[in-house]
Amino acid sequence: MNKDRTIGMTSAKIALVRYDVDADEIVRDSDGRCVEVESGEPGLLLGHINPNAAFEGYTDREATEKKVLRDVLEEGDSWFNTGDLVREIDVGYTLGYPHYQFVDRVGDTFRWRAENVSTNEVGEIVNSFSGVEICNVYGVEVPGADGRAGMAAICLSAGAELDLGGFAQYVERELPAYARPVFLRIQKDFDLTGTFKLVKGDLKREAYSIDQFTDPVYVMKPRTKDYVPLDAEYLQTIRNGAAGF
Repeated sequence: MNKDRTIGMTSAKIALVRYDVDADEIVRDSDGRCVEVESGEPGLLLGHINPNAAFEGYTDREATEKKVLRDVLEEGDSWFNTGDLVREIDVGYTLGYPHYQFVDRVGDTFRWRAENVSTNEVGEIVNSFSGVEICNVYGVEVPGADGRAGMAAICLSAGAELDLGGFAQYVERELPAYARPVFLRIQKDFDLTGTFKLVKGDLKREAYSIDQFTDPVYVMKPRTKDYVPLDAEYLQTIRNGAAGF
């Protein structure tokens, strides 16, 4: 019964609870309980731990404990934190079971212009542009602005050059304004974890600080629709909180 573009359905007891992507934490109400999301709203996927669905955990007991949430919906309950943000979607008749769609991993979503931005969804769009081999999307702080601006580090295919004008038109067509990358960083290669996942830590810390690396960076300035090279003068304007983002 799995439908296209979904991760399917389950008969196991699960919950989708609200997650503050800006603060990077679970939302709890005045009683300390988690808050379940509305249908269609992205939420953190939790799996109920009970005699019929035990969580054996990891060999590291401390790591196991970090994955277990207690007093989630009622006193004394226990839930496994998957670290995944998913949403319930309507796919028609499904034997009474809702279907779910993956949105992003916790920590891979940021907030910009009062909207939640999925790095996974933006990355899929960027990766589909001609000449892009692979990209790494993340949010970066901008002085004077609420939330984090989108930034895409891009590795190009061998011999390719990024058509900045075409790319700007492409993201304008394919992404809402709040989800379009504000900064682009062109890299020759990416660092990977031991499990071959893209490393974002250093990229987030370096952000658009062109005085810390030699990769070219482009910026879409406020109230414009084109990417232009980021230079030292405009970098200082950003750092002074005077760029108008």
